[in-house]
Amino acid sequence: MGDRLRRNFLRQGESPEKTSRRDVVKDAFRGAGVVGLAVAVGSLLPKGGKAEEKVWQIDPYKCTECGKCETHCVVTPSAVKAVHAFGTCGYCDLCTAYFVPAPFSLHEGAENHNCPTDAIKRTYIEEPYYEYAIIEDNCVGCAKCVDGCRTYGNGSMHLQIQHDICVDCDSCSIDNACPSEAFVKLPASNPYLFKDDMENWHA
Repeated sequence: MGDRLRRNFLRQGESPEKTSRRDVVKDAFRGAGVVGLAVAVGSLLPKGGKAEEKVWQIDPYKCTECGKCETHCVVTPSAVKAVHAFGTCGYCDLCTAYFVPAPFSLHEGAENHNCPTDAIKRTYIEEPYYEYAIIEDNCVGCAKCVDGCRTYGNGSMHLQIQHDICVDCDSCSIDNACPSEAFVKLPASNPYLFKDDMENWHA
């Protein structure tokens, strides 16, 4: 072992004569253990030591249903889709997410539909209750159902960015156009803000 390397293992206040070969080897193994522990801990961190990746999402309590999610997304149709928080739904016969606010009559003809792309499925449960489900492939993120539900109903319909469709632009064009600053960044491991899960989120 060279003099310079040996001096690095000497304990403070000891001379080279008092440090045996056994001490040097023992200290070398101790040093290797510290290095090994540091490598092991480092392997548990995200690559490059960076924080977890963040993705865009819509805060449903800030959204004003302006319609820009449909028209400003770089993906066509928009990566923003309506979702339904069934836990807060009233299962109304006259659902103003499904029907226009003043329908001619309560029948399911197209002239009475609020959704322009027929993206809501209405299913009878029992008198007088109906379930309303979003057909995601038909939804364009126009927010008409969300506006109708919030204005006249329980507000159980809301918009969310679907991350299997979103291309995760660094600067989201809808965020840049959003008048209510409803777009937020969330951890990629938990990327949704469903109203069912947000009962006390804005309390």
